[in-house]
Amino acid sequence: MAQVIAMIPARLQSSRLPEKLLLSETGKPLLQHTWEAASRAGCFERVIVATDSERIAEAVREFGGEVEMTGEHASGTDRIAEVARRLDLPTDAVVVNVQGDEPELDPSQLDLLVETLRSRPDAQMATLATPIESAEDRDSPSCVKVVMTQDGTALYFSRAMIPFVRDEEPDELLKANSPWKLHIGVYAYRADFLLKLADASPSPLEQLEKLEQLRALELGGRIVVAEVRHPAIGIDTAEDYARFARRVRYQREGEGE
Repeated sequence: MAQVIAMIPARLQSSRLPEKLLLSETGKPLLQHTWEAASRAGCFERVIVATDSERIAEAVREFGGEVEMTGEHASGTDRIAEVARRLDLPTDAVVVNVQGDEPELDPSQLDLLVETLRSRPDAQMATLATPIESAEDRDSPSCVKVVMTQDGTALYFSRAMIPFVRDEEPDELLKANSPWKLHIGVYAYRADFLLKLADASPSPLEQLEKLEQLRALELGGRIVVAEVRHPAIGIDTAEDYARFARRVRYQREGEGE
């Protein structure tokens, strides 16, 4: 069976919440929570943090994680591709890009992601989506939508409301079986396609929408999408982190710690 590795691209600076991956009000760095969640998935042989920050690398070593140093990169994809190339992974190896600021991700969703790619030898990538149930998310350009074929292959990703509804009231459709799917930004790649993607220049549609996954589609790649009920909650702002810290505290109190 093909080797499966999780990689967490981690950079120190963040525009909205500086050094967020090292915030430790919970008693652990935020990054450690994500690493532990990924490590609970049953599909991974290794969970590697890829970073260009010695401070992050030191934190990872302190909590017992595996870390690989990289150069500076514009995207997490480029960062994990550098590590994949250095490890000289078999072409059929599976590399999963796990976002470091999602400490409450569900390990079972990572297992589903990997199994989805394994079950589709015609696909080069797999990702996740969840139904959109609010008009705010449906209409927001910050919430990326995906449309798929009947077998779950991605047709297109967009910040626009796709599919567009011509003859019905969109809000009424939200109450029944919502046709809109929110893309969840976690990816499983076949190792050879990951390197191909990183070596390619930004594509025209990618540059318009500012969505890197469109480069994969424009290169002729096939992305298969698995549907889950709930996305992980990302930490983008100080308020997000404060709410996360409160949830951790309440959980510990409930467990009698």
